[in-house]
Amino acid sequence: MVWQQIYDPFGSMGLSTLLAAVPVVVMLAALGFFHIKAHIAAALGLGAAFLVAVFAYQMPAAMAGKAALLGGFTGLLPIGWIVLNIIFLQQLCEQNGSFKVLQASLSGITNDRRLQLLLIAFCFGAFFEGAAGFGTPVAVTAGILIGLGFSPLAASGLSLIANTAPVAFGALGSPVITLAKVHGYDLMEVTAMIGRQLPFFSLLVPFWLIWAFAGRKAMWDIWPAILVTGLSFAIPQYLVSNFIGPELVDIIAALVSMASLVLFLRVWQPKTVWTSASLKGREAETPPRTERADKYSRAELVRAWTPWIILTVFVFIWGLPPVKEYFNSLFAPKFPMDGLHNQIMRMPPVVPKAVPEAAVYVFNLLSATGTGILLSAIVGALFMHYSLGAIVRTFFRTLWLVRYSLLTIVLMLALGTLTRYSGTDTTLGLAFANTGALYPFFGTLMGWLGVAMTGSDTASNVLFGGMQRVAAEQLGLSPNLMGAANSSGGVMGKMIDAQSIVVASTATRWINHEGDILRFVFFHSFALAVLVGVMVTLQAYVWPFTLLVVR
Repeated sequence: MVWQQIYDPFGSMGLSTLLAAVPVVVMLAALGFFHIKAHIAAALGLGAAFLVAVFAYQMPAAMAGKAALLGGFTGLLPIGWIVLNIIFLQQLCEQNGSFKVLQASLSGITNDRRLQLLLIAFCFGAFFEGAAGFGTPVAVTAGILIGLGFSPLAASGLSLIANTAPVAFGALGSPVITLAKVHGYDLMEVTAMIGRQLPFFSLLVPFWLIWAFAGRKAMWDIWPAILVTGLSFAIPQYLVSNFIGPELVDIIAALVSMASLVLFLRVWQPKTVWTSASLKGREAETPPRTERADKYSRAELVRAWTPWIILTVFVFIWGLPPVKEYFNSLFAPKFPMDGLHNQIMRMPPVVPKAVPEAAVYVFNLLSATGTGILLSAIVGALFMHYSLGAIVRTFFRTLWLVRYSLLTIVLMLALGTLTRYSGTDTTLGLAFANTGALYPFFGTLMGWLGVAMTGSDTASNVLFGGMQRVAAEQLGLSPNLMGAANSSGGVMGKMIDAQSIVVASTATRWINHEGDILRFVFFHSFALAVLVGVMVTLQAYVWPFTLLVVR
């Protein structure tokens, strides 16, 4: 039986929009205001989504159940698989003491917590976003920061804030490549347009990050280092996106930024060293947990860094399209969801004509980023002289440690997938699309909402990219401007999507504090999304910003 999506089941967009928002409101309220555990909050949101889909949107109950099941499988692989294996590597490094040595070596570059945050959360995180995406950068950087002595809230929240500007070109350009492929945008033109929006925020976010951590005065104390970090990321981001393509934007920009900051710190250091590893004004100051780098030999420092270098190499290799294609040719069985695959029709005005929704789960275990992380962890463990039995025991201890986090990710992906197939998320998108001349601003917020709901800039582009194009053409705007705005606005939603928050809480072992993280990052997410919306509106209507628009 074929079922057609309905976007205004009550004949009133206002009422339909309010109802469509119920599942997200239930989950976020349970998580952020009622302090309910994350997996329970996700289950409540999923239950609300099921009721709204079946009783309000008239989606067959069997289809709703299968959509949730498909999302749950996606939560396990690839997302949960990444989280499990990056925590596994952390456990191995902590057990043999190499994390302490790693901390000391970073302190050898700088003892200042603000500068460590720039180097790890922004630069190092951007590299992992460019190479792998899908939760990897937050898992890695939050884990390193907690190992360096940052408080759990600081490590979690600040890693999420830092993981914004690189997201549109994450996983070797997957979000923008998918946007162009699915919705017919010219790949180079929409890539260039994103590259004319995000560099402004690549410059801003490092300042914002340190302000959120240490306050305004402490931020201005290190403004030269922040400026070097932001500029050395923003300029390559613009050049590569406008003249080369989307695949290597983040990787090149991150490497340039990291090298520039390290070289700059050889000739400049702040007058005062910031030693607190807690959020200013929110937590009691944490005494510094640092050791002198000269306490360790060069060989010990190399051994401490080697597992992370191995991780970087494996993640980069696993992100390469030819490698993924090769592994998928070896083993990547596809499982169409019977009774759901091509049985749901996506309807105008979201698409020009009715289009069936595919529902295929691909068990791409070999090509999954988490598999590359697992292999890097095993190689690193052997390098650290772990026995095979110790490796296996540590892996199963890690699995037990993250069991509730994995359950939460499964439930949250089930919620996001159900809202997509039921059409409730499209109702929310259409509400933004009906804003007339203000559409450049609200269309940007549509991208923010899409990532906040789905946990992925790629998924948000699939969800709303076609709608952005149709609305732009109807309003006489550049389709490339609004397609890019969906992705650029979406990056600011990354820090509040439940999936990323669970990854951060798991990496810092601050489980059941997801609500605290959400409350901390929500203002930053919304405020930055509003600024992107203002930027896009200026590009749509105000000279000289209109000169930046790719038609």
